[in-house]
Amino acid sequence: MPSSDPKTRSKPPALPPASDAPPIPPSSWAKKTGFKPKFSGETNASDSGQVQLPSRARENNSQADLEVGRVRPAPAAVNGEQQPVNGKGPAEKKRREVDGANKGSSASAANGHTVNNGAAPQPQQPTRRASRNEEVVDVLPQNVDDDGFVGRHSHMKYELRDTPGLVPIGLYGFQHYLSLLGSLILIPLVIVPAMGGTYEDTANVVSTVLFVSGVTTLLHSFLGSRLPLIQGSSFVFLAPALAIINSPEFRGLNGNNFKHIMKELQGAIIIASAFQALLGYSGLMSLFLRLINPVVVAPTVAAVGLSFYSYGFPLVGNCLEIGIVQILMVIIFSLYLRKISVLGHRIFLIYAVPLSLVITWGVAFLLTEAGAYSYKGCDTNIPVSNIISEHCRKHVSRMKHCRVDTSHAFKSSPWFRFPYPLQWGTPVFHWKMAIVMCVVSIIASVDSVGSYHASSLLVSSRPPTPGVVSRGIGLEGLSSILAGLWGIGTGSTTLTENVHTIAVTKMGSRRAVELGACVLIVLSLVGKVGGFIASIPEVIVAALLCFMWAMLAALGLSNLRYSEAGSSRNIIIVGLSLFFSLSIPAYFQQYGISPNSNMSVPSYFQPYIVTSHGPFRTKYEGVNYIMNTLLSLNMVIAFIVAVILDNTVPGSRQERGVYVWSESEAAKREPAVVKDYELPFRVGRIFRWVKWVGL
Repeated sequence: MPSSDPKTRSKPPALPPASDAPPIPPSSWAKKTGFKPKFSGETNASDSGQVQLPSRARENNSQADLEVGRVRPAPAAVNGEQQPVNGKGPAEKKRREVDGANKGSSASAANGHTVNNGAAPQPQQPTRRASRNEEVVDVLPQNVDDDGFVGRHSHMKYELRDTPGLVPIGLYGFQHYLSLLGSLILIPLVIVPAMGGTYEDTANVVSTVLFVSGVTTLLHSFLGSRLPLIQGSSFVFLAPALAIINSPEFRGLNGNNFKHIMKELQGAIIIASAFQALLGYSGLMSLFLRLINPVVVAPTVAAVGLSFYSYGFPLVGNCLEIGIVQILMVIIFSLYLRKISVLGHRIFLIYAVPLSLVITWGVAFLLTEAGAYSYKGCDTNIPVSNIISEHCRKHVSRMKHCRVDTSHAFKSSPWFRFPYPLQWGTPVFHWKMAIVMCVVSIIASVDSVGSYHASSLLVSSRPPTPGVVSRGIGLEGLSSILAGLWGIGTGSTTLTENVHTIAVTKMGSRRAVELGACVLIVLSLVGKVGGFIASIPEVIVAALLCFMWAMLAALGLSNLRYSEAGSSRNIIIVGLSLFFSLSIPAYFQQYGISPNSNMSVPSYFQPYIVTSHGPFRTKYEGVNYIMNTLLSLNMVIAFIVAVILDNTVPGSRQERGVYVWSESEAAKREPAVVKDYELPFRVGRIFRWVKWVGL
């Protein structure tokens, strides 16, 4: 029994070098031991690799490189003790040298004890090349199979291709959509009143949103990226939609303002969606992917959420006792009660939005019925301009925003209504609005790329190939064309919040998402569902949006975990992108506004009326409209600053966190990857000649 005293313990004999192996030069040794020079806390790393075929079995106790899909070796054991794997321990150094010299032979024994935690030597297999030399940030643990593949995530209740049964899939699918309730239904509650629509118009648009979301989600699940991602009305399109709604040519319209403005939005969305479909299916997206990295995605998506600060709490302040309760409830559920489980489900975390909505709505209903917002001789149905009594003028705003019975959408909605294309009329096409939406469709594509990468790490053994990403973006373009034809006011794209929902609910089955989409289509045909949603008080909507937009900003910044978030390079780029995304639009939004101008527009819509007074004042009115509108959008500025700096400032691939996509040829030879991403019903055979939109 060897002595445990480190001073008296005999040192293990040196391992004999391979007879036919050439000496390893110092630079190669440094790479094999994982040595990386560090200066000022930053790491210089080599290029990023691709997914390769397995060829050598690794140690049984190993860690998985989640992003690349390779196994990272665990510490080796010598004399029964674990050794470090940072390239400094002697056992690790010898193990790596033996690996380089003997090409996959079993580790030699030292002092009578077998390396690899005492396990028997593994049979020799062909060498598997390391995918890349730099250290990768692991996101979630994985299993490792016998061939060295990174297995599926044991923490997921249902994985990508699991179909355990109709009942559990149905329940989890309903849970999935219910947790995304805020993202699905809140946008129509903002834009329809801004267009001058009635409560009935809001109910109809909500039903249309549910229908389009169900249809486009099914299309994306079958013909798009095939990841369990819900398609819906995106917040990315909200700011440009509000800018178009508040354009000067739409002020003072006679007749139905809602239908007129909706047709303008439809035309712009259809053209922009066709551009996005062309970007994906032409293969240009594969080239564009080289510019999109976590350092670009993070500030761009975060700016989408931060840009609506002027709408959130100012509207909540119209009825503080209701709005504050809503904000506090959703915070308590999602943070303080998030670890409480009921029957194995963290219901407060998963259903934070719907639970808080029901409770706050109930409180508002009780206060309304108790007469807290009833004032003698005052009627909320009378227009403000026709109210003579000073007493009623004083309380009309409180009555309008605090009472829950001011909306008649539920009573007036029919039980059955089928949303149909062109239901608002023939779309109107204007090139200046279409160009604005085309730029926004690029931002939506950037948002979706980040969602594809993050969700694939959660539910799949490999990231998608660039062809699958291009196919998904192209399908999102076609989905947005459908959204434009049906008229939901925005485009349809992947909901960023979906990634958080997958991580929280641990539901990664695409069958659950597909079944939930079918349920969504059925609900959209029930007119009372849209009427019920449209009757949510405006203050509660604004309070929920405060949470949703804050969540969106945080989800955007979470993309930095794929890069070196502590790098001074990345800190400066993200900081500049976020600051200028708020500061430059603030300059455009206040430029030339006189104290008495645009008083008819609510204060929270003031940032979106810059087209008539921005600093761009050339003789071409269309150019003025495009430049003033685009440069007043926070997400556009964030994207421009981030993409320029990230692709021009020197930095290693590891430091930048370059997204690693599966290599097409290697992915085709892996059955698991083919089953994950291949088009169903042998549709992929038709597109085999289109290599840039497939595996």
